[in-house]
Amino acid sequence: MADWIYILNPNKDTLDGDPPDKDTIRRLAEEEPELELWLSRRNRMQPGDRLWFLFTHPEPAVAAVAHVDEEPWHEPDVSYLVAVTLLTEATKALYGDPVAPDQLGLGQVRTVQKVKPEALPVLLDRAGL
Repeated sequence: MADWIYILNPNKDTLDGDPPDKDTIRRLAEEEPELELWLSRRNRMQPGDRLWFLFTHPEPAVAAVAHVDEEPWHEPDVSYLVAVTLLTEATKALYGDPVAPDQLGLGQVRTVQKVKPEALPVLLDRAGL
């Protein structure tokens, strides 16, 4: 199993027309946890991997987590898609106590990337996993 950071910029991205901010993701985790997310490249995600959501605004923070449901697939209009399911209780825990990028040793994150092994304990602890 691998852990990935996925960047959501509420000023640029949308989820079914809604801004992908922490409030929207928390609501979706409770009401509609299954999502299909855009990827610029396939990556090597596998079912069971975790996807940690780094929100860029207003303050950068990891405040949600999901399981990858299936391998990314090619979609001609958007490059790749990946199906994930938000983890409701873990997302609620992170929403209440998000993790700042400096606590994870992240420099500037521009794309989906793997979580550094030394950062994983902080994420798991905050998410209650």
